[in-house]
Amino acid sequence: MLAYDRPRVDFFPFFFQNPLMRRFLSLGIAFFLFFAASPLPCCGGRAEQEIALSAEQAGRLAQLPLKCLQREFPNKPGETLAAPADIGSPRGLHPAFYGCFDWHSSVHGHWMLVRLLRKFPALEAGATIRAKLAENITTGSILDEVRYFRRSEEKSFERTYGWAWLLKLAEELHGFDDPLARELEKNLRPLTGLVVERWLEFLPKLVYPVRVGEHANTAFGMAFAWDYADAVGQKALKDLVERRARDFYLDDRDCPLGWEPGGTDFLSPCLEEADLMRRVLPAGEFTRWLKRFLPPLADKRFSLAPGIVSDRRDGKLVHLDGLNFSRAWCLYGIASLKGYGHLRSIADEHLRHSLPTVAGDSYEGGHWLATFALYALAQASR
Repeated sequence: MLAYDRPRVDFFPFFFQNPLMRRFLSLGIAFFLFFAASPLPCCGGRAEQEIALSAEQAGRLAQLPLKCLQREFPNKPGETLAAPADIGSPRGLHPAFYGCFDWHSSVHGHWMLVRLLRKFPALEAGATIRAKLAENITTGSILDEVRYFRRSEEKSFERTYGWAWLLKLAEELHGFDDPLARELEKNLRPLTGLVVERWLEFLPKLVYPVRVGEHANTAFGMAFAWDYADAVGQKALKDLVERRARDFYLDDRDCPLGWEPGGTDFLSPCLEEADLMRRVLPAGEFTRWLKRFLPPLADKRFSLAPGIVSDRRDGKLVHLDGLNFSRAWCLYGIASLKGYGHLRSIADEHLRHSLPTVAGDSYEGGHWLATFALYALAQASR
């Protein structure tokens, strides 16, 4: 067949009938609509680039937890049943934090809304957010949550991931100069105090840290616990976190970052450990520790490819979008050190890679990925 005898291919039907092409187009449109309002400026030729969240984008992000904060099903309960009477509905068991698929996602969905209110006081959905927060975090609902935590079978409930996010919510409320925040902080205090007690009881008994890329990662939980303790002056918890961090991690060498990520990781074991040690060690000591722990990071040619998600309808595989956000927030923290500024562009790459996915409405990821994205954006702007 001669070239001019080839059958004609109509481009547009081919494009729109091809599932892969439709997926590419939908992601492109989502990215444009979600982030076009705030172009990502290049900083005069510098290696660093600043990524900022606009008020319009903040409003769009807020819609994700608003959709699920009081949505009871589908739900993944985490309770241990000791008797038939222990079976209950998610809302009956957890009147404050029953929505958004599971307990910890509900907690950090509340954190996200408080954070957005604090940073964007004129948020269009502000009145709705305030009403939902006030409806969920009441004195009665929190006391019911405390009673659940005090069940003899629930000593390890949400240890330590949910504990970490509960303290992050309490920290955000504490730093928010607003009458509603004062009321919610007071209402939350019985559960906050109980979680602090659990940390103080658990960490001395933990002989070995948990080094995984999912919920049980010890370094991630301890980092958020340290943030809370530092913000509110909880000296006993802060001192314990620092001591145990040194016990667990101070002698670590040559973390195998090349082995990451695992197939369903949403945290980097190596980078989360570095993120914790950056908090608890003085700057000079941390820099020396980091050179032993992750030597490649000091090389300005260092590269790290974002995690790839093959199917965002799969609730476990989509964890890798979360990994990209959590890697970003860890790298932003390290990039603030002298000699490590080149890591900021890698953090930006990870953040940009997965930001378009947050604009979707997939319940498998939307109920928590927006929180990870917002926390990474917060670290990018520090």
